[in-house]
Amino acid sequence: MLDFFFSPSSIAVIGASRDPDKLGYAVLSNLKEGNFPGTIYPINPKADEILGLKAYPSVAEIPGPVDLAVVVIPYPFVPAVLEECGKKGVPGAVVISAGFREAGREGLERERELIEIAKRHGIRLIGPNCLGVIDTDTPLNATFAAGMPPGGPIAFMSQSGALGTAVLDMALAGRIGFSRFVSLGNKADVDEVALLESWEDDPSSRVILIYVEGVSDGQYFMEVAHRVTRKKPVVAVKSGVTQAGSRAVSSHTGSLAGSEAAYHAAFRQAGVIRAESMQHLFDYARAFAYQPLPAGERIAIVTNAGGPGILATDALEHAGLRLARLKPETIEALMADLPGAASAANPVDVLGDALADRYGHALKLVLEDPGVDGCIVIVTPQAMTQIEETAHVVGRTSQQFDKPVLGCFMGEARIAAGVNVLRQYNVPNYSFPELAASALAAMVAYKDERDRPSYEPTHFEVDQDAVREVFAKARGEGRVSIGEAEARAILEAYNFPIPPSQLASTPEQAVEIAEQMGYPVALKVASPDILHKTDVGGVKLHVNSANDVRDAFDLIVYRANRYVPGARVWGCMVQKMVPPGREVLIGMSRDPQFGPLVAFGLGGIYVEALKDVVFRVAPFSEQEAREMIGEIRAYPLLEGVRGEPPADHAAMVDTLCRISQLVIDFPEIVELDINPLMVFEEGRGAIALDMRLVLH
Repeated sequence: MLDFFFSPSSIAVIGASRDPDKLGYAVLSNLKEGNFPGTIYPINPKADEILGLKAYPSVAEIPGPVDLAVVVIPYPFVPAVLEECGKKGVPGAVVISAGFREAGREGLERERELIEIAKRHGIRLIGPNCLGVIDTDTPLNATFAAGMPPGGPIAFMSQSGALGTAVLDMALAGRIGFSRFVSLGNKADVDEVALLESWEDDPSSRVILIYVEGVSDGQYFMEVAHRVTRKKPVVAVKSGVTQAGSRAVSSHTGSLAGSEAAYHAAFRQAGVIRAESMQHLFDYARAFAYQPLPAGERIAIVTNAGGPGILATDALEHAGLRLARLKPETIEALMADLPGAASAANPVDVLGDALADRYGHALKLVLEDPGVDGCIVIVTPQAMTQIEETAHVVGRTSQQFDKPVLGCFMGEARIAAGVNVLRQYNVPNYSFPELAASALAAMVAYKDERDRPSYEPTHFEVDQDAVREVFAKARGEGRVSIGEAEARAILEAYNFPIPPSQLASTPEQAVEIAEQMGYPVALKVASPDILHKTDVGGVKLHVNSANDVRDAFDLIVYRANRYVPGARVWGCMVQKMVPPGREVLIGMSRDPQFGPLVAFGLGGIYVEALKDVVFRVAPFSEQEAREMIGEIRAYPLLEGVRGEPPADHAAMVDTLCRISQLVIDFPEIVELDINPLMVFEEGRGAIALDMRLVLH
């Protein structure tokens, strides 16, 4: 799939130039100097020959077939050239030319014209406004970047061409090696999903890196990424996730959700490793590309300095890993070989005067220990340190074991030679222990995610027709907001436990309902125009008598009319008070890219202030729901503190899964809150006290 981009037999460079200052010259030169094994056709109507290659006035006049066209001409001429490529039967085109969607409305129209031409002729298109394509195996360098990067097992796609040039320069410095590189540009056709599918079974690409600014079809991205990450790691860095990009919403869930929350949830569910920075992206890539995955989270440290060893220990714990507990036999063997002042327990401190042989012996014993899943080797450049010799020993020893070994040769000038030696053995080096620990944590997280079984979402028997009736009634009245009074029918249709509750339109009716229910009761304003009842004083709890019911009713209605003039006030919901429990929030907001984003966190009036909420993209399984509950910072409160019984986890999981099904069944729901869901102690269930939702 898409092989014509990476291993074509022939390439036409449309816009090839004899001027070294032109992009068309750079692309043609890169192809030729990069030793592309196929046929290169420069296209320039004003030249007979460029860089020793016969030039042609147009694609149509090329005598043989063309697998790939690289377009480097001013944007007004690109549509006509793409039409020519279509008539010639060219299957793929890389449009480097700029001046399309990124240039405003007129540019967008030009880009749409390109898409139409490409679809009509069956041409797959990378770009426009991109840097180009590289495949180091072919080899092929169809970019205007400076030079061909070294080969390696890393495939990299970037939406930013300028960022791509910086990354390629890193590769030229010897820090990383690429199998494939693609600058996606405007993503008029080929996007991240298409490349993931293309690289899924590429034997040359051991790890896939993505710099992404946005995806167009989030659900499809998740589906493909989930499949690919079962075969190889995918590491992504996402830009543009700050509050500046958030949208105006009215629900608690909507105000807490946003691009950051959606991408975090989607990447996690798809098995994509999230890198918080470009530094982390390539730190993780080098570990995945060149070292085996750890069997577990137990890590050993071998060091010649106590301070860095302590830093590494702290870094492992902060990264969620564990310091391996060495077996007594390992410790005894280490003590027999190390000086008396050395430490044979993990971290293993071989002391500042350690030569290469002492490092090698200690590292071998540590890696032989079955309780060690991986190792960080720290070297500080002390007067007697054999830097290059130690690097050779670390490299040779690492190759004897199926466990990851990461170097942490600390320093700059003196340490550089050792770092170069480590590269010869494919041992990645990290300047500081924190970076090495973070890379190991990413490897452990990926392995755990890859190895865990897939779970199917639970399906419940529900009454969808009842929900449709509620929605039809609201739309018939010109409303998109559905408050608690109407939401009860939805809760009942999906079998959510709810307390006895009735709508009262007068104080007398409220008293009658309360008398039938039995005291104490709660009164809540019933209005489709009032989104947050507590904000207008629209809730009264623990009402214990008829007089108190009348007074509460009148006060609530008065406040509603005063603080929200013109609001439709239907009266008050009279609700039976329920026993105390833990209040949690379960909600949903519909993300533009990924769809229904379900939230879980502590409920009540402080949810937005505390922001202790986690998200998942629906649909999800019971296992995902359980993991959501365990991820909030306040989870110990749900487990029970100071003798309190734990909250009913099964009830929370059930509610989350029912919400997941509801928002999938009805895509017209754009926002939803159950706040609070009152959760009782284990075995006693939960009750949805208040629900509101908003339709398209």
